[in-house]
Amino acid sequence: MSSSAVTLGPPPGDERRRRRLALVGGSLGNLVEWYDWFVYASFAIYFADSFFPNDNPTTQLMNTAGIFAVGFLMRPVGGWVLGRAADRHGRKSALTLTVTMMSVAALLIAVAPTYGQAGYFGAVVLLLARLLQGMSIGGEYAASATYLTEASARNRRGLGSSFQYVSMTCGQLLGLGILITMQHTLTKQQLGSWGWRVPFVLGAVFAVVVFWLRRRLQETDAFKEDGAHDDSARGSLRALWEHRRQAGLVMALTLGGTVAYYTYTTYLTKYLVGSAGMAKNTATLVSFTALAVFAVLQPFAGMLSDRIGRRPLLITFAVGCTVGTYPIMTALGSASSYWSALGLSLLALVIVTGYTSINAAVKAELFPTRVRALGVALPYAVANALFGGTAEYVALWFKNGGHEKAFFWYVSGCALVSLVTYVLMPDTRDAALSRAEEEAGARSEAAPAGAGAAR
Repeated sequence: MSSSAVTLGPPPGDERRRRRLALVGGSLGNLVEWYDWFVYASFAIYFADSFFPNDNPTTQLMNTAGIFAVGFLMRPVGGWVLGRAADRHGRKSALTLTVTMMSVAALLIAVAPTYGQAGYFGAVVLLLARLLQGMSIGGEYAASATYLTEASARNRRGLGSSFQYVSMTCGQLLGLGILITMQHTLTKQQLGSWGWRVPFVLGAVFAVVVFWLRRRLQETDAFKEDGAHDDSARGSLRALWEHRRQAGLVMALTLGGTVAYYTYTTYLTKYLVGSAGMAKNTATLVSFTALAVFAVLQPFAGMLSDRIGRRPLLITFAVGCTVGTYPIMTALGSASSYWSALGLSLLALVIVTGYTSINAAVKAELFPTRVRALGVALPYAVANALFGGTAEYVALWFKNGGHEKAFFWYVSGCALVSLVTYVLMPDTRDAALSRAEEEAGARSEAAPAGAGAAR
């Protein structure tokens, strides 16, 4: 096969435009997906008493957190089904399907009847919607991680994949921004009775726009190159089993990161309100500001990983989370002002950035094209179902039992497991994701020896 089409310098203008469109399209779609996913957690403090008996506020939050966690149980199913689809039929088709499923789920939550209207039937509808969202997100993570990584230039994959958490965080910021706006325009009674339904309606509308956008995306070169070969095992569990060591690495390296991420994002507002005694409006503003800075940090950390490698950032995160969680969370529990809570939250999220900015690239770089989406999706989704999705519920369980600080040690322990993994695993920065990248790398290495001419 001729390699004359492979270039070692910057891609031509049309190639750069194509990569920018892929970055924007993949990121905006991911933003809406995660907006719909996180808006549930952001508005839970207002609709918790709509679906369950009005007795204990903590119990109501535990019920809604339980449904939030149950949604994670469908993520492995979504990771398997949609990861297989992405490996067999293309990243683009999987991305289009995931956003359609999320739109339907958002509409179900928007129209779900309350406990006063239909008893526990409303909670059942809420549960079904979360299961559908879980399945959608299970496939979305892998499809977007794979797409953004494959669509980026080899020496910019850390930067390109960092936009997954930029878009995830911006989705959450959009939800929090809507919440802050509604907090200042509606009364608490209005928010609790009907206002909480508005963001879910908006999420369904956003998804329709993204569906159109994703239909215009181009498939990645890596998939088109590999998809030309007839391979019945593509995207199968049998093919994944051949890479079971890499799958185990994905689970272990995800463990600490997902627990820390959900602790300092979705659970943070509830912790500031329930444990620090902060007003809901102030706690929401703290989360919004901290997440805005967090989103800005992701590309810089991604670019840094392209220069120094992935492992230094991962190890820095794990060390910081292992030794820093207890003092940071303890201090947050007694934070009495916006600025003190913001400073501590930013410290925690700067640490977490070492994981979030590059984890998509690291996972994608571990697998060959034929099983890359499934390899990223399934073990990641299992780790999230067991640890990320249950983080908030575990925190509230410890709190309800009078041992809230035990949760801080739990987060540190999860980070320690990942730290051992990061120390032992190889750095993936220089992995070739396609034959074209392998040929370009071989030519680049041969050039200094005078063998750079095309064969």
